[in-house]
Amino acid sequence: MISIVNYGMGNIKSIQNAIRYLGIVSRVIDSAEEILNSNKLILPGVGSFARAMENMRKMNILDALNGAVLKSGVPILGICLGMQLFAEIGDEDGPSEGLGWIAGRVRKFNTTSGLKVPHIGFNATFFSSNNRILFDGLDEHADFYFVHSYVLSCEHETDVSSWTEYGEKFASSVRRNNIFGTQFHPEKSQRNGLVVLKNFVSSRI
Repeated sequence: MISIVNYGMGNIKSIQNAIRYLGIVSRVIDSAEEILNSNKLILPGVGSFARAMENMRKMNILDALNGAVLKSGVPILGICLGMQLFAEIGDEDGPSEGLGWIAGRVRKFNTTSGLKVPHIGFNATFFSSNNRILFDGLDEHADFYFVHSYVLSCEHETDVSSWTEYGEKFASSVRRNNIFGTQFHPEKSQRNGLVVLKNFVSSRI
């Protein structure tokens, strides 16, 4: 069963609806015990990096997330802010520590390009040739829906599984072992997004 972690900042209903459309059962969880008893996890998120980390600390679920993902190898998919929380540091609302699973920092978009921030709407995403588990069945690139003002700058290029350009080139998805993340919202990205969700929830990762 797919477990969606509710820490008070996610667009959970739309993710559940998309997974239900695929004919797959999911549940919403919010406790350490439920996290440790999950086969696959989805970490959604909309809003502030600092507030999200504070919420998870107050809920006492950080140790459970680390135990499930890092020790037990449970696959996890972070969506939007959920992906950003994988980083070591986030700058939104002041520098704060993230989960530290992906080496890098979450910073605001480079606004010198003159483009509007937040970045909102569909944009082309280009896939890394050696890291395509989430994108199996899609062409070399596809459009996905974005809503964000911050980007994850990865220290290691090998952690970037796709990239997008919006005034600058940024990581639109990441992957390290059993840790997957998308800056875009697959649940709002029509057919392409459903392919990504199906690949995560159905495949043996």
